[in-house]
Amino acid sequence: MKAQVGDCLIIEGAEPGEPRRIGTIVALRNADGSPPYVVHWVTGDYDSLVRPGPGARIEPRAERLQGRL
Repeated sequence: MKAQVGDCLIIEGAEPGEPRRIGTIVALRNADGSPPYVVHWVTGDYDSLVRPGPGARIEPRAERLQGRL
């Protein structure tokens, strides 16, 4: 998984009924774009350091700007 600042991190709920988490990557810890990422979460309005697992995906910033998210 590779990301850039401004990309969206989407983590699907692990259990039925658990909400999807959506955040914006605000900082990278590795120059090659690999995890972990500093993510600003839409719900809760806070930042956290994240190592995405198998239920996560990156939505590139360009796609977000085109309204695909």
